Amino acid sequence: MTVLKPGAIVHIVGVGGAGMSGVARLLTEMGCVVSGSDVRESPELMALRGAGVQVAVGHDASHGSSAEVVLWSPAVGPENVELAAARERHATLLTRAQLLAELAQRQRVIGITGTHGKTTATSMMVHVLAAAHRDDSRLLGAPVPGVGANGHWGSGSLVLEVDESYGTFALLAPYALGLLNVEADHLDHYGTLDALEAAFRDLGDRTTGPVVVWGDDAGARRVASGMSRGVVTVATGGSEAWGVSALSVTRRGASFTLRGPDVVLDLALAVTGVHNVANAAVVAVLALELGVGPDAVREGLAAFAGAPRRFQFLGSWRGVDVYEDYAHLPGEISATLAATRAVGYDRVTAVFQPHRVTRTVRLAPAFAPAFDDASNVVVTDIYSAGEPNPTNVTGALVAEQIRARAPARNVVYAATLDGVAAVLESLHDLSDVVVLLGAGDVASVAARLAGGVR
Repeated sequence: MTVLKPGAIVHIVGVGGAGMSGVARLLTEMGCVVSGSDVRESPELMALRGAGVQVAVGHDASHGSSAEVVLWSPAVGPENVELAAARERHATLLTRAQLLAELAQRQRVIGITGTHGKTTATSMMVHVLAAAHRDDSRLLGAPVPGVGANGHWGSGSLVLEVDESYGTFALLAPYALGLLNVEADHLDHYGTLDALEAAFRDLGDRTTGPVVVWGDDAGARRVASGMSRGVVTVATGGSEAWGVSALSVTRRGASFTLRGPDVVLDLALAVTGVHNVANAAVVAVLALELGVGPDAVREGLAAFAGAPRRFQFLGSWRGVDVYEDYAHLPGEISATLAATRAVGYDRVTAVFQPHRVTRTVRLAPAFAPAFDDASNVVVTDIYSAGEPNPTNVTGALVAEQIRARAPARNVVYAATLDGVAAVLESLHDLSDVVVLLGAGDVASVAARLAGGVR
């Protein structure tokens, strides 16, 4: 029996986080009475108030005291006073995994998953379904430019960014699923890559309708091969039922031909990169498998203008183009820098802010080859995201790995973001483009550059 229903009184601890702000919007539109709290004021909290969510700044046991259901951001610890108060009064506390399972009981889920590219591909799917004149619910980690906020309750299916972190999708049984890629991440939770892949495999096996897999990704292929059900594979080349050919990328877009059973679609994107072609191909095939017409697929993908912080063009810095990208895993970084090279930039300067201590320590050697397409690399200190750092490891660990792989490459460790800006000044005449990489606050470097980014 579902507890999230119209009229339910819901409180969200850490409501300002990207994932939870979407939940607050979705539940409010569903008809729940939603309140929330967060540690500090932010534009997101102000926007939530405008959407009808009662938001408090700071944490106090009195916040959400009448709530029947309490949810919380992954950044909120179990000792939080609001969670403790909710447990004392026997409110229903739902983990993120339980929340998604609850929502899936109300609407069938069209999910996009993988260790990277989820926000982009899910946003693409939202555009495709909107082009088909459907009113589907959605829950993503970022707003969908051109469509609306990251959370919405509609009358159709629930389009969901299916997150693997900390077992979030463990209880979810989607109706349809697109699998983009799988590489080592969140091993502090899963332990090994094999266990992570097993979790993705189980998710696919729980899916009741079509599963579409990007066949060019080795991890996704391994996961698909272990599923006990059939999957639909799309890949470059001609060995699959669905194939991508005639691929072309420019600095501001991409195009390709999608061929399948009785279907040939020429598709154009307003975002660049082979990785975005992969995202779009999975979305297109999944939409077609769900009965969406080719014209809506073509129109929706063409309308997608990009997700925030995904190879987002920030402007020009004294003649040098500057981009921001959320990439923080080796595969993501490699794809972004390859895309940067592919659209004609020769002297690529990458600024990387490692994200989370555990991830940095586990993946440090894997980061080195991810920067093979960079001419210059600047590594900042680790954005810890609240994780403890008992051994005081720094971003210098990553810089050392990159330097050891390519001693001739210009690799610099700059602990502070002001220090990064100073290094970039010295690299200005050696750069055609600067790409700011990471899931933390590395983009603030753009505002620190002399003359600014315009």
